[in-house]
Amino acid sequence: MDPIQSIEVTLNQVPLKAALSDAKVLTGRQRPLAHVDLLCVTLETKGGARGFGFSYSLRAGGNALFAHARDLAPDLIGEDPDDIGRLWEKLAWAGASVARTGVTVQTIAAFDLALWDMKAKKAGLPLGKLIGAYRNSVPTYNTSGGYLNATKEEVIANVDASLRRGIGGIKLKVGQPELSRDIERVELVRRHVGDGVPIMVDANQQWDYTTALRAGRILDQYNLTWLEEPLSAYDYAGHARLTDKLDTPIATGEMLSSVAECAELVKQNSVTFLQPDAPRIGGITPFLKIAAVADLARLKMAPHFVMEIHIHLACAYPHESWVEHIEWLEPAFDERLEIRDGRMFLPDRPGVGLTLSEHGRACQVAAARI
Repeated sequence: MDPIQSIEVTLNQVPLKAALSDAKVLTGRQRPLAHVDLLCVTLETKGGARGFGFSYSLRAGGNALFAHARDLAPDLIGEDPDDIGRLWEKLAWAGASVARTGVTVQTIAAFDLALWDMKAKKAGLPLGKLIGAYRNSVPTYNTSGGYLNATKEEVIANVDASLRRGIGGIKLKVGQPELSRDIERVELVRRHVGDGVPIMVDANQQWDYTTALRAGRILDQYNLTWLEEPLSAYDYAGHARLTDKLDTPIATGEMLSSVAECAELVKQNSVTFLQPDAPRIGGITPFLKIAAVADLARLKMAPHFVMEIHIHLACAYPHESWVEHIEWLEPAFDERLEIRDGRMFLPDRPGVGLTLSEHGRACQVAAARI
């Protein structure tokens, strides 16, 4: 055994080029998004093996992740880093009196990813290959250009820029107070790109069932790839009813933070596209459990955000998955993902294949070493 000897934990605030607004901002539930908080973990063994992992929060929560990480880190000192499943449980039980969802598991995600990164580096393999890849690329779509703070002219310019970059699909934010304005934006983009470009729309949980059903029936005519989060993330039954009544597939799951919650979406036939977020549900270890449940139901998958992680997991899922292109974290890392012909490609670098850039390190606001 080559035991874990030291752990570095940092909190890094990565600013966005401009603040972004979706339906949650327009309804007054959240403030515009101006930066991403990254919880970064670096593990090192006595023999010099290193693993890097991260988790994140949007708006509030970064300080909570960092504080909980400092509490958890000492429990990994002296441990065998290859015992990833056992160590996930150990960290979960360490914080169990707080919860086994939310901040606790989102903190564990950074340690879990660091352990998987180390394991893949030892094997000399990209993480996706270590898990067991089914393919070397997946279709990708852009979200960051379709936020509601963008004018119609800006949306069209962003669409064109994404397609020129080789991105295959376009997602638009909806959920404005006037449904007619949402429909106008969708119609504008569909008319602009034609029928051959996949379009998704995302209501960010801002509709009630009646509004979602009415909106969905109008949106059915635009041949959308999916309608995302039309209802509360925890309304499993409501999403199941929409799945049954609409032609447009339903996608949701990004806000859930446990295997059990995601499994409930599958159990109740609530989705066609399941959207787990590896950092939010606790890392690679629980994500693989969710993938197994989704595979049994033969569901499609479209993991949320953090394309730098999800490209590995999507390539290792039995059924072809979409990966969401959001470039917010690119300045924090030295590496870039290859995108062409509508697809994102699995990196050939060992592990997750990421190193913090000079800019990423300059964004550090707190640090601890154990």
